[in-house]
Amino acid sequence: MITIKVDDESAVPPFEQVRTQLAYAITMGALEPGTRLATVRQLAHDLGLAPNTVARSYRALEDAGLIETHGRRGTTVAHVERVSPTLRTHELRQAAARYYTEATRLRASLDDAVDALRLAART
Repeated sequence: MITIKVDDESAVPPFEQVRTQLAYAITMGALEPGTRLATVRQLAHDLGLAPNTVARSYRALEDAGLIETHGRRGTTVAHVERVSPTLRTHELRQAAARYYTEATRLRASLDDAVDALRLAART
């Protein structure tokens, strides 16, 4: 299973942070098809979020065809095609642009931003 983190200081809404992290894990293969996800209530509790916030993330993932909800049987990862290297590069560039925007907002130099990224990779 993956670890989802929500940054309360981020300009990105919590539901989008959850959705993005789960979508990435699914499309990159970290979550295999058929993997059962935590219930909305459990994940909301674990992350300290309102259940409606997690439910919104799950609805968006279901609309994108990445997860399937089976009522009482729970929510599972759908069978999806894995990301091509080209799409991976594209998504990595988008993530870098978001990070750069946030680092700029914090008035961090490029060196400080890269150092923070390296430090995060070690943890």
